[in-house]
Amino acid sequence: MRRNRAIFCVLLLTVFLGFLASLCLGASGLSPRDVLGALLDADRESPASRIFWYVRLPRALAAVLAGAALSTAGMLLQSVLRNPLAAPSVIGINSGAGLCALICMAFFPSFPRLIPFAAFLGACLAAFSVYLLARLTGASRATIVLSGVAVNAIFGAVMDAIVTLIPDAITGRSAFSIGGFANTTLAQLGFAAPLCALALLTALLFGRELGVMELGDDVAHGLGLKVECWRAIFLVAAAMLAGCAVSFAGLLSFVGLIAPHLARLLCRREEHLRMPIAALTGAALCLVCDLLARLLFAPYELPVGVVLSLLGAPFFLYLLLIRRRQSRHDAT
Repeated sequence: MRRNRAIFCVLLLTVFLGFLASLCLGASGLSPRDVLGALLDADRESPASRIFWYVRLPRALAAVLAGAALSTAGMLLQSVLRNPLAAPSVIGINSGAGLCALICMAFFPSFPRLIPFAAFLGACLAAFSVYLLARLTGASRATIVLSGVAVNAIFGAVMDAIVTLIPDAITGRSAFSIGGFANTTLAQLGFAAPLCALALLTALLFGRELGVMELGDDVAHGLGLKVECWRAIFLVAAAMLAGCAVSFAGLLSFVGLIAPHLARLLCRREEHLRMPIAALTGAALCLVCDLLARLLFAPYELPVGVVLSLLGAPFFLYLLLIRRRQSRHDAT
C-alpha cells in the first residue's frame, strides 16, 4: 500500500518536473524567472511572454492531457476487451477519430469547435465497429486485434483519399499523421479539455466495475454486473479520450499501449490506483518524449510521434513474444 502511494507521488513529481522543463527548455531557453515573469505579465507582449503563452504552455499542457487521455483509454480498452494488445492506435480508434476530424477540417473549416466532437464520434464509430466485428467472428483476443487492424486500414485509406482529392483539407498532413504538440493552441485545448475531464472522471469513479469486468463476462454476470451496459459506457469513455487527444495532437501511437502495461507493473495490487497511475505514466511519457524530440537534434526538432514509435514498436514486439511464450506454456 505504501509502495503504491510512493509510486504515485514519484510519478506526480515527475510530471511536475517534466512540465516545468517543458516550459523552460527549447530553441529559446526560458529561466524559471522568465516563466514567472511571463505569468505575471499582463500585456503578454514581451518576447518571453509570447513564447510562454503561445508556444511553451500550450505544448506542455497538450503533452499532459494527451498522455493522460490516451493511457487511460488504453487501460479501459485492455480491461473491457480483455486483450493486452488493445490500444487506441492499434485497433483503429485513433484512425476513426482522425478521419472524422479530417472531414470536419475539410468541409467545415469555419467551425473549429466541431473538431473535438467529430473526433469523438469517429472514435466511437471505430470502437464499436471493432467490437461488433470481433463479436461476429468469434470475439477471441486475436480477432479483436485483427479487426482493429482492418478498421485501421480502411479509415487510413479514406483519409488518404480525402487528402488526395482535397489537397487543402488539412495543413501539415504529415505532422497530423505522425502526431505532435508543436502547433497546439490554448483554444484547441479549451475545446477538448472538458470532454477529456468527463471521460477521465468516469474511468476513475467506476474503477470497481472495470475491475469486475476484467474477471470475465461469466464472473461479472454472476456478481450482478450488467456487462453489456458497462462495456458500452467504458468504450464510449475510451473513444472520448482518444478522440479528444487526436483532435489536437494528431495520430499519436503507442502511448495507450505502453503506459497501461507500465502502470500494471508498477501497481500490482490496489486496483483503484491503477487508473490514476496509468494517467500519470502517460503524461510523464509524453512530456519526456516531447523533450527528447525537441532537444536531441537541436536546433532541429523531431515530431514527438517519431520518438514514441521508436519506443513503442519494440515494446509491442516484446508483448507479442510474451504472449507466444504464454500460449506455448499453456499448451504444454
